[in-house]
Amino acid sequence: MTTRIDRRMAKLKSEGRPALVTYFMGGDPDYATSLKIMKALPKAGSDVIELGMPFSDPMADGPAIQAAGLRALKAGQTLAKTLDMARDFRAGDDDTPIVLMGYYNPIYIYGVERFLADAKQAGIDGLIVVDLPPEMDAELCIPALKAGINFIRLATPTTDDRRLPKVLQNTSGFVYYVSMTGITGSALADTAKVATAVQRIKGHTDLPVCVGFGVKTAEQARTIGASADGVVVGTAIVNAVANVIDPKGGLTADPAEAVATLVSGLAQGVRASRLAPAE
Repeated sequence: MTTRIDRRMAKLKSEGRPALVTYFMGGDPDYATSLKIMKALPKAGSDVIELGMPFSDPMADGPAIQAAGLRALKAGQTLAKTLDMARDFRAGDDDTPIVLMGYYNPIYIYGVERFLADAKQAGIDGLIVVDLPPEMDAELCIPALKAGINFIRLATPTTDDRRLPKVLQNTSGFVYYVSMTGITGSALADTAKVATAVQRIKGHTDLPVCVGFGVKTAEQARTIGASADGVVVGTAIVNAVANVIDPKGGLTADPAEAVATLVSGLAQGVRASRLAPAE
């Protein structure tokens, strides 16, 4: 199985630079605006798109992403519409990898077999389902792999060398290293510790290791990108959308332009952080 994620990561490795992985919430603040944001991401320099599936009870998300999910749900976003968004995006872009990120509950209600068939047809390349541990791989992970969809696992600072092989067992596409414990949108982790953690994970897998949680600026992206195969940015992008929504729900500026400006700067930071050549 070779997915768009695999091809994109291999291409970036050959170019000697890390990936910029960008997360946004599907349907925030509404479907049309959200699709416009999605279409703007690759043009601004995003290499991989994480498309958030809104959920009413997101246990690992900070206030910004929780609020984005609630705005999306209020505007009528559903899992079916999130798949529609990927399908609409694919009409004009068949190259940029799309990873669906969220929680298992909406997928379970949708039906796993139906979901995987529809996700594959919509052009989804990978899944990050944060509340499914490796012990539950039979639920979704293994069926997803059989369907040709990468299942991307999270590793954290508390994932020790005994636990890591279990976490990596059925992981594909890339490993998402959450550089701190806690909720999304927290402060940036110690970059020296991040570099050490990335090397430790690489001792267990040949997969690319992408680092997220807390990256907000081009300089932070450059610093993290010096030791990682990818830099994941989410809360900063979600905040760029929230910052142009007034208290009554109207827009004070174009969210897609706000996101594109931020992502363009982040992309410059990532591209300035050349990975050290392999020894």
